[in-house]
Amino acid sequence: MPVHPIEWRYGSHEMRSIFDVESSLQRMLDVEAALAKALANVGLVPKKDAKKIASCASIKKVRIERIRKLEQEFQHETMAVAMALAEVSGKSGRYVHLGATSNDILDTAMALQIRDGLNIIERQLRNLLVILLHRALEHRNTIMVGRTHGQHALPTTLGLKLAIWASEISRHLERLGQLKPRVFVGKMSGAVGTGAAWGEHAEKVQRLVMQELRLTPATATNQILQRDRLAELILFFGLLASTLDKMAREIRNLQRTEIGEVAEPFAVQQVGSSTMPHKRNPIRCEKICGLARILRGHVQAAMENIVLEHERDLTNSSCERVLLPESFLLMDEMLNTAIFVLSKLNVFPEQMKKNLELTKGLNMAEAVMIELTQRGMNRQEAHSLLRRCSARAIANDQPLIEILSREPAITKFIPKEELGELLDYRRYLGRATAIVDKVVKELEPYTKAQS
Repeated sequence: MPVHPIEWRYGSHEMRSIFDVESSLQRMLDVEAALAKALANVGLVPKKDAKKIASCASIKKVRIERIRKLEQEFQHETMAVAMALAEVSGKSGRYVHLGATSNDILDTAMALQIRDGLNIIERQLRNLLVILLHRALEHRNTIMVGRTHGQHALPTTLGLKLAIWASEISRHLERLGQLKPRVFVGKMSGAVGTGAAWGEHAEKVQRLVMQELRLTPATATNQILQRDRLAELILFFGLLASTLDKMAREIRNLQRTEIGEVAEPFAVQQVGSSTMPHKRNPIRCEKICGLARILRGHVQAAMENIVLEHERDLTNSSCERVLLPESFLLMDEMLNTAIFVLSKLNVFPEQMKKNLELTKGLNMAEAVMIELTQRGMNRQEAHSLLRRCSARAIANDQPLIEILSREPAITKFIPKEELGELLDYRRYLGRATAIVDKVVKELEPYTKAQS
């Protein structure tokens, strides 16, 4: 029976298939096959034997059950894979794994998984960006309260909020592009990294293996690929998870009963509570926020794995068996959930209008202060005056315009009939719509799949 939720609850089948047992072992076999071909190319293995090894390097021929039985015997996974491949390769099996060390196979197979997994992550990021830009345009003129410190501040637009999120996602796509060359890297350099077993052919062997696998050969390694590469990958996931966390938390807050400006989609038969029939909880956004905590925690473990003793030790191995697949599957789950929520997000403009008017004009005090300054009042005096007027409006539960229209220090500069226009939140959006248009135009190239 499954124990870890990843086995049945989190992550798509597509992402899970990259990290399941069969797929992981197949990638190890792929590396062994590439090694045999490279050794044949430089004359260290007969070509017919390399061809036989490569033809047998399939999980359909090298049975998982046999690998597991050998692993129990040897207490060594890579040795079990090599022995199982050698068994099915007949006499050619004598050349399997010639000169390689375990992490030549494991680290290079891991690079293949990272490459395939990041291709999915990149596609999801682009899909999310397209949705954010589309919805930013859709709501470029949807006015809502801007909040700072949880309090009403100035008017803004939902489109601007979405455009800001889109900008942040585009930076993650940029980071991903910069990250790829440092993680799409494999090694084939033997024990302690000198390539001694292959002599003068060592550099060419590594180059040919990576050419076969479409990876970049590492410039210098000891017995493993250095873990700063993997740490950077996990840190990228931590950054991306935190952005999704921020977006999901904002949706959760705006979905509060007292605010009610947006809401994540809720299915017809969906149940919010086992006892309260009326509940419509933001469970998808809450899931994103919860899983982000795990991914941020993974960053610490990835950093610790950089620090290994001498040419290598095994402290990173057990950690990475959990760290790598879990990070990819949870990131996959978060992105797919965010795509679903943002694409179907319910927006309630009437509730936004109601909230804009909740403070009876107080959220437009700055506009009056700015106008007073432009008409001759000292800015500091104008600020102090509007602060006192706002305090009176709050204390008496009156609209701000009623206080302002009775204040001679204000009407001296601004006639009463003009105050209403100054307090119209529709006239105080600054460059909000222009920023949305600029973001959409600038980020359009990111929405197009790269070849």
